[in-house]
Amino acid sequence: MSDGSDRSRPAFDTVWARIVAHEGEVFKQIRGREFTFEVASNVLRLSTTNHHVSRATVEEAFQLIPLANTTPLQHLRAPSYLYAILMDQRIRQTDW
Repeated sequence: MSDGSDRSRPAFDTVWARIVAHEGEVFKQIRGREFTFEVASNVLRLSTTNHHVSRATVEEAFQLIPLANTTPLQHLRAPSYLYAILMDQRIRQTDW
């Protein structure tokens, strides 16, 4: 049986819809660098790097929230961008 810690966490589809809804808006990395992204076929295309981040990678990062910093994401592509997106108030709302 689960300890209940995931009970208030929304389904990833809900979080992905929030991310898509904020496409083109400015997000800030943990050190303050601003970026935007566009969504193309379940891939985030980041404005300030050549890295692209798949929906599957975002979902993998989502399993680790809440995050205090980027350390738990270092094994994933573009950890500082994942942190910036997932910990942004527009995406997390009051869920984590």
